Amino acid sequence: MKQDYFSANNIKHIDYKDVTILKKFLNPNGKIMSHKRTGVTSKNQRQLALAVKHARFLGLLPFVVK
Repeated sequence: MKQDYFSANNIKHIDYKDVTILKKFLNPNGKIMSHKRTGVTSKNQRQLALAVKHARFLGLLPFVVK
């Protein structure tokens, strides 16, 4: 089983402004990868999804990649 990236790196709060970390959890088309694929816990997956959505709304991440 994969280790949760956020608990391994002692990250308590997933920040929407940290685009480099958020991009690790997006596939090449810009979709959020599942927690089964990334190994993130369910709690952190929900926080990750919210952070990605906030970043997309503010224009930091694209909604789709051409």
